[in-house]
Amino acid sequence: MNNKQKALNLLGLALRARQLESGSPTVLDAVRKKRARLVIIAEDASPNTKKQFLDKCDFYKIPSYVLFSKDEITQAIGKERTVCAFTDNGFAQSFKKLL
Repeated sequence: MNNKQKALNLLGLALRARQLESGSPTVLDAVRKKRARLVIIAEDASPNTKKQFLDKCDFYKIPSYVLFSKDEITQAIGKERTVCAFTDNGFAQSFKKLL
């Protein structure tokens, strides 16, 4: 199993552990309240969405990655999502190690 697949599996694991926020409004809220530890934005998200989240994460100094496609994220967490965020340091660190 490659690291990309492991990283996607980690998304599903974090979701089941209730350590993953998904969906634009929820993730934005988590970023503003500094609960987000790491934000993932789909590569095929709209330019506006990418800019909005990259700027927000930059402002609040939260690491963000433009990774995976919407389909891959959707398959990993079982919901159609463009952005998601780890709210747990452990998951965020594990994810970084896989990259």
